[in-house]
Amino acid sequence: MALRVKNKDFMLKAIELAKRGFGAVEPNPMVGCVIVKDSQIIGEGWHKQYGEAHAEINALADCKRRGNDPKGATMCVTLEPCCHSGKTPPCTNAIIDAQIAKVVVAMEDPSAKVSGKGIKQLEEAGIKVTLGACNKAAQLLNPGFIKQAISAKPWVILKWAQTIDAKLSADRMGPDERWISNDVSRKDCHKLRRSCQGILIGIDTLLKDDPTLTPRPSKGKNLLRIVLDSNLRIPLESKLIKTIDKSGLLVVTSQKSLEDNAQKVSKIIEKGGEVIALPQKDGYCNLGELLSELGKRDIQRLLVEGGAKVISSFLRENLADEVIVYIAPKLLAGKGDTNITTQLDDIPEIPPLFYSKTELFGDDVKMSGWLRHITQIGI
Repeated sequence: MALRVKNKDFMLKAIELAKRGFGAVEPNPMVGCVIVKDSQIIGEGWHKQYGEAHAEINALADCKRRGNDPKGATMCVTLEPCCHSGKTPPCTNAIIDAQIAKVVVAMEDPSAKVSGKGIKQLEEAGIKVTLGACNKAAQLLNPGFIKQAISAKPWVILKWAQTIDAKLSADRMGPDERWISNDVSRKDCHKLRRSCQGILIGIDTLLKDDPTLTPRPSKGKNLLRIVLDSNLRIPLESKLIKTIDKSGLLVVTSQKSLEDNAQKVSKIIEKGGEVIALPQKDGYCNLGELLSELGKRDIQRLLVEGGAKVISSFLRENLADEVIVYIAPKLLAGKGDTNITTQLDDIPEIPPLFYSKTELFGDDVKMSGWLRHITQIGI
């Protein structure tokens, strides 16, 4: 029993290490690893950057830096070690070569390339493997990775900033009113963008704000920027089109608009963008079809930044997985021109929030939670 408690403590340490990779490793999963001998940590590591060494390799390297021999040690890792070659060699080979005696794995890798094969390879090499320590906490780390592996669809995150009176923007913008949220919240939002592979808005938001939708700084992460535009109203001089060379653009429209605006479509394509037609539902893009299409494009985490109509559409169709809201200590009252609750009022029922969190960013409050229980990932 005491050994199991210690394994749990070491795994919780590995989970905290894994979180350091947020915004840098995606679409790879966040993974942490701790190597233990004689009840002491002799090496630790986490996956730090997409395309670079995995957590297990970094932990073994840390052992070497410390002058510790991992032979006969126990490795606690938050995800089943990979057994295939991708951007890096298999982690299982390195674990076997290091003569690790035991590997404690929090959760099996659900991807088809691994899915138990890594554990089997370790066991065939004579390494004892135990599975399931801190399993729930490990799943909470990487819902997008899990959902894509199970359903081939992205994890959908609804994000918005609002005032205390639920206003998303101001009708008359003063010099201090350009942003609802503060600098600290916006910095956190850009980190959130870097964790995603796609970011989505509706055409109304584009026409009103003319955003670029890029993470700043990008740190090498480029998102596919997606605009829902059933009537193909996107201006050719918009910032999204002007910055196609920096980040991809996908305009989603109707078949009729695609055929009626052939010249405009050609110009967008010439500039490097893409325009596709998807089935419509009640006059708008069929969001279920859209998620299937984005899944085919390996979009693992999709950030929906609005506006209110688009956000409410995902909620109404029960297609959202997570909600993130930044609440600023401001009251816009009559100056506010968009109230999020107005769009949400006609939704009969919204699921309860699971795993909710509240964080402070200066004077702003960030509230987040899942719209699915952990057992429903991929459903």
